Amino acid sequence: MRIALIADIHANLPALEACLAAAERLNAGRLAFLGDFVGYGPDPEAVIDRVRPLVEAGAIGVLGNHDAAVLKPSRDMNPTAAEALAWTRRQLSESAKTFLAGLPLEARSGDLLFVHADASNPAAWHYVTDAEMARASLARCTATVTFCGHVHVPAVYCLSAAGRMTAHAPVQDAEIPLLWRRKWLAVIGSSGQPRDGNPAAAFAVYDTASRTLSFRRAPYDVEGVSHRIRALGLPQSLADRLLKGR
Repeated sequence: MRIALIADIHANLPALEACLAAAERLNAGRLAFLGDFVGYGPDPEAVIDRVRPLVEAGAIGVLGNHDAAVLKPSRDMNPTAAEALAWTRRQLSESAKTFLAGLPLEARSGDLLFVHADASNPAAWHYVTDAEMARASLARCTATVTFCGHVHVPAVYCLSAAGRMTAHAPVQDAEIPLLWRRKWLAVIGSSGQPRDGNPAAAFAVYDTASRTLSFRRAPYDVEGVSHRIRALGLPQSLADRLLKGR
């Protein structure tokens, strides 16, 4: 079975729809949403309306730090994120907030772990940005493969049986074999606000039969979403970031 992995949608409905359409073309049989459904973007309610029935039908969904902060304001957010979350809080219905409040911090399926941030302490929202952070995350979980978001830049980390850590910058569309007797951590990147220099929505596909992972991109109307962010009075920098993918 192929699992489509989508992280950090950030209230960007066109990016989400592009990823879902691409996942369907790739014959993904299951969906996994790795948190941060809201924040930054113009479509918080619409994104939850789109995702909620998929989760209710069996898709994996976990809580992200922006999802948690929209329910309970956090001092850890920078001023731009806090402003966007304050706006988001006013847009969301009670049913949407209830959906977010019911999401777990992590989900497990066999030897696969799905989480938003560092798996060693999901509630702390630590970023996995290098091999040592990846080592700390992998050392404290029993799953063979961990999938996470939070960083907005795709990456793959591997811990060998001998304890050697390696980091890989994935190549788009290339299939990466996740070899046995090793532990893997894959940072999926962001569908709704990429920060790797490519504005197209990022997602990934894991094939449970071949144990291969491929990172994908789904183009969408970035300019249109950027314009809507400005029109709604959200911070200008959020609109600019979408266009640059930074």
